[in-house]
Amino acid sequence: MNEDWDTTTYLTKNRPQKGSSNEKTAIRQASRAGTLETRQKIGAGTNQKGNTAHHAKLDRETEELKHKTVDQSVGKIIMRGRQEKGMTQKELATKICEKPQVINEYESGKALPNNVIMMKIEKAIGLKLRGKDRGLPLNPPKPKEAAAPVGKKGKR
Repeated sequence: MNEDWDTTTYLTKNRPQKGSSNEKTAIRQASRAGTLETRQKIGAGTNQKGNTAHHAKLDRETEELKHKTVDQSVGKIIMRGRQEKGMTQKELATKICEKPQVINEYESGKALPNNVIMMKIEKAIGLKLRGKDRGLPLNPPKPKEAAAPVGKKGKR
């Protein structure tokens, strides 16, 4: 018998207990007699929700519709920041709890941008990856305030 994830077989008569020796023979007999009914389950065995026609268009990556990947400049910033900290791709990935392949994809410009991952990388390497000020330190040192004149005490 052809076992399919997408179909369910029903016997119109009482079905023998599952796992019994008569189960397979009962299915064969019902199939021969024409009392076997097979129904197709919609979307069985898939992890898709709704209409996926637009996904197929994106996957073909035509000129009109294309997956947006991170800029090559972002990859260079990540590489520079990682090397300044003396980390390998694997060490950076471990630090941000991601796979080394994720860091490789971001550095090569093939990754789809994910703000959560970009934020983790920013914190780990200390450089901004998003916005106008890309490549600048994440928390730049604040200018020191002018010290109060010495010798004068304020009135209370």
